[in-house]
Amino acid sequence: MLPHLQIWLNHFEYHAQHRRRLPEGIPDALTTEEHRAIARSIATFQLGEQSEGTHLLRAAWTFARNHDAAGLVRVIELLIREEQHHATLLRTFMREHSIPLRKRAWTDSVFRFVRRSAELELSLTVLLTAELIGNVYYRALEQATGCQKLRLLCRMLVADELAHVGLESDLLLAMRSHRSTLRRAMGESLHRLFFMGTAYVVWIGHQSVLRRAGYTARTFLRACRDQYAFYLQPPAGAAWRTGTR
Repeated sequence: MLPHLQIWLNHFEYHAQHRRRLPEGIPDALTTEEHRAIARSIATFQLGEQSEGTHLLRAAWTFARNHDAAGLVRVIELLIREEQHHATLLRTFMREHSIPLRKRAWTDSVFRFVRRSAELELSLTVLLTAELIGNVYYRALEQATGCQKLRLLCRMLVADELAHVGLESDLLLAMRSHRSTLRRAMGESLHRLFFMGTAYVVWIGHQSVLRRAGYTARTFLRACRDQYAFYLQPPAGAAWRTGTR
């Protein structure tokens, strides 16, 4: 059911042994204007990166037991650890620039509630939604600042999270491929609706960063939609993904 699981396990095992680190001596100046524009926004994303992942691991364990998916729990565990590492990198940058941490955000609370009460597929759907939009956001944050250290940090986060969304979309498409065409279409429609609604909420809450990067509401939503289409609407010919294998 999960044909690429061993490939992903190898990838995450390797990266667990070679964590990304910011090198010393990178120019680290953040202007007052930049600080004002990004502080609350980056704190919200840092909050979203930090999670113990207890419920996601439990859902993965249940799925692995029911579908004989050896290795899935380990892959999810390594994914969570990498996200926690991202949270640490962001927290360190924030501390160096006197950006206060956020203890709560209503959007983060909603995401955590859904993931806490859901089975693996829905948990992955919510997580993938956040990471696809996050990739657009971190690229925008890179463009919104002249701080070389923050720009490099954004590139590092995106590089890791491209693998995250690759794994999560791979798992979701494999799970959905065994359903009837009608059920699959209904599920995909609901996911697209949830995804675009979430992207609009992110636009509302993070305009201070996104506008500095040159986005309008229309172009930001289009960039998010393109990310969704690339990972979750593969071209014809990807047989196992379309359920024709």
